[in-house]
Amino acid sequence: MLLRILIAIVAIGAMAFTALAQTPEQNEAVRKAAAHRLLMGEKACPGCDLFQVDLSYQELPGLDLTGARLRQADLSLSTFDKSKFTGANMSIVNGFGLRAEDADFSKVDFADATLVGGAFSRSDFTAAIFDNANLSGADFETATGLTQAQLSTACGDSSTKLPKGIKLPACKD
Repeated sequence: MLLRILIAIVAIGAMAFTALAQTPEQNEAVRKAAAHRLLMGEKACPGCDLFQVDLSYQELPGLDLTGARLRQADLSLSTFDKSKFTGANMSIVNGFGLRAEDADFSKVDFADATLVGGAFSRSDFTAAIFDNANLSGADFETATGLTQAQLSTACGDSSTKLPKGIKLPACKD
């Protein structure tokens, strides 16, 4: 009898949680509101869901986006100098021309990201993931924490600048 009561309580609790779930439209509105707060000058949004937001052409230095979800975000031609992205999901991000100097990208997932023409002087990439990322023309020359193993599955071109001793496979046409 006690077991049946516990099962009923758990079932009712599970139904209550699904009632609190947001619709896709509500999720998008929450993401856009978080992006708007950043554009209005908010400096910290750790763990924010910024999936598919457009932060292109922005000057956003000194942000704390630790653990944020920036998957498929458009960060093209934006500046994020001295920002902290530790542990963020930046997979499939459009970072064309992104400038993030003196930034912390440790443990960031850049899988399938486009970082073409990016400037990352003195930024930390310790334990970052670059699976299938395009780094063509990007400047990582003074970046720290990069290893050959991290970049073995990424690609670049002859204008990609890397720390001494690290090689990058050429991107296929």
